[in-house]
Amino acid sequence: MKINLSGHHVDVTDTVKQHVEEKFSKLASHFPTLISLDVIIAKEHGEYDVEVSTNYEGSRIAAKGVDGVMYPAIASAAKKLDAALKHRKGHLKADKHAKPEVTAPEIAYEKVQEMDLR
Repeated sequence: MKINLSGHHVDVTDTVKQHVEEKFSKLASHFPTLISLDVIIAKEHGEYDVEVSTNYEGSRIAAKGVDGVMYPAIASAAKKLDAALKHRKGHLKADKHAKPEVTAPEIAYEKVQEMDLR
């Protein structure tokens, strides 16, 4: 998975790059169809805003983490993106299964009568 990392009013050092790759490495194993992530780290009004976006199975998914310190903001964005991807994966899986057929009340009554419940 390719991570496109950019900073706005923030110096993106090797340590920051390594931390971002470490935090988002779990996503690559859980969602192997992810090709790339766009990560933007910005500092505005004394707080770090970390915006992460990607394309997953035909839809654009984004997450944002905000904190006064950079590393918790990155962790928050990673956690939110993971939750959003799991949510999308659940939607995709739910569409593939046929809905169960409901037994009509008359048939259910007959089935109960056939059972020997004594």
